Amino acid sequence: MSGKDELLKHAESLGVAPRPDADLPERVRPQMSSEAARTFAIECARMLRDDKCENIVVLDLRGVSPICDFFVIATGTSDRQMRAITDHVRKMAKERGETPYSVSGYEESTWIVMDYVDVIIHMFNDEQRTYYDLDSLWGDSPHVEY
Repeated sequence: MSGKDELLKHAESLGVAPRPDADLPERVRPQMSSEAARTFAIECARMLRDDKCENIVVLDLRGVSPICDFFVIATGTSDRQMRAITDHVRKMAKERGETPYSVSGYEESTWIVMDYVDVIIHMFNDEQRTYYDLDSLWGDSPHVEY
């Protein structure tokens, strides 16, 4: 089994990756302009910082990934904190008129993924962040200051 297959299998077991047989709506693309997506990613990173997440990184994936334009990656300090931050981000996004395509991992709170199509927010506990190491996988992408 390749590393990618292992990653997808584990993500699926955590409820943060769609099963191949899942009945999901077709992914709409894009939802925001490139500048609006960048602004949203920065606002999310600032909110994560203000809510005491650690090691926050915003990656510009435009032209690198067909999946989205920006990743926001952060480490939460507890499952309770991660769920609260997810709620805060969803509220802020709703006020901006943004609706997530999906939110996965909320109950387990070891890896929560908020997918806003153009911006995907990954919140990990420390162990999961080290294991999946998205920072290295996408590390060649430009970092966005927030």
